[in-house]
Amino acid sequence: MYALMADLVVLAHLGFVVFVVAGGWWLGRFPRLIRLHLPCVAWAVLLELFAWPCPLTPLENLFRGLAGEAGHGGFVAHYLLPLIYPGEMTRGVQALLALIVVAVNIAAYGWWWRKAPGRG
Repeated sequence: MYALMADLVVLAHLGFVVFVVAGGWWLGRFPRLIRLHLPCVAWAVLLELFAWPCPLTPLENLFRGLAGEAGHGGFVAHYLLPLIYPGEMTRGVQALLALIVVAVNIAAYGWWWRKAPGRG
């Protein structure tokens, strides 16, 4: 049960990452999403820029420990964890990730702004 809970935390983490990166592109269909998306983007950028630990990581580790797992196992761990927890996470990589998130979202918000009704 704890291993499943750990995998669900990893999936939630992945979902958050996807939402932060791609959520701006969904504004054309769901404009009210901006109220949730902007704070999530700000949080993700701050986490990367200041090397703050993500609160989901200790929760996942707790569940893995309670499950008696020394490492990560299964499909989720093998295929999804490397996307979320890159092996060579340096300050430079974190700054680059923050820059990518900001750039992608500036592009998405710019597209959305141009397509907004009354903007031509």
